[in-house]
Amino acid sequence: MAGPTTAERGERQQESSGPPRTRWFRPPRLRTIIITALALVLLAGGTVWVLYGSNWTRVEDVSVSGTRVLTAAQVREAAEVPVGDPLVSVDTEAVEARLRRKLPRVDEVGVERSWPHGIGLKVTERTPVLLVQKGGKFVEVDDEGVRFATVSRAPKGVPTLELEPARSGSAGASLRRFDEDRLIREAVRVAGRLPDAVARDTRAVKVRSYDDISLELSRERTVAWGSGEQGADKARALTALMKATSKARHFDVSVPTAPASSAS
Repeated sequence: MAGPTTAERGERQQESSGPPRTRWFRPPRLRTIIITALALVLLAGGTVWVLYGSNWTRVEDVSVSGTRVLTAAQVREAAEVPVGDPLVSVDTEAVEARLRRKLPRVDEVGVERSWPHGIGLKVTERTPVLLVQKGGKFVEVDDEGVRFATVSRAPKGVPTLELEPARSGSAGASLRRFDEDRLIREAVRVAGRLPDAVARDTRAVKVRSYDDISLELSRERTVAWGSGEQGADKARALTALMKATSKARHFDVSVPTAPASSAS
């Protein structure tokens, strides 16, 4: 059988080396569009049912972490998480607002969903740096000056605030200029700057005026601190002074560049 002629081979080569044939886009059939749309509707409806209508994602457990003084039961009661409701419908911001409003001891709070059945409440409690004695009880004050709780027993390691403002002289003028709340905030400012070793030994912070604040330490030692200004400098000066004069009983860092100490 004879093979292709030279002319036929040339025609085939010309056809293979020519531009590719154009393939026109064929739109999907109407039946395909309808089936796809129905599938999407069913998927969306199923998702909504799972989240809101089924029992698969409802609140069953409320966990609490981070408490020190508060109990988990107190936090749950204040949070009022709607157990039994769909997990997705829980208003986490409202839960957080209720905790802050009902429990002043709470400083920070996080509310998280834990799928498929849980809500997690993570709280950070305020830490007292001073105690204000009120009758036979104590008001706890944190490092921001917030009075957040009243307790019947003083927590260990927290100094009491003795507010003894003078009514005459320069101290009296200070009282007229700075009200009691401002003086308390200044005492808090001082307490927040104390070196750790000194803070542990501090029994009381005494305030007579804005710039006349002193500390009462263990073993009948005292520190004249002055105002809350230059707190970091005063803390360093006090630390160095205590190391250099370990037997001293009275320290004065009201002027941190010229600290002084004495044995009596």
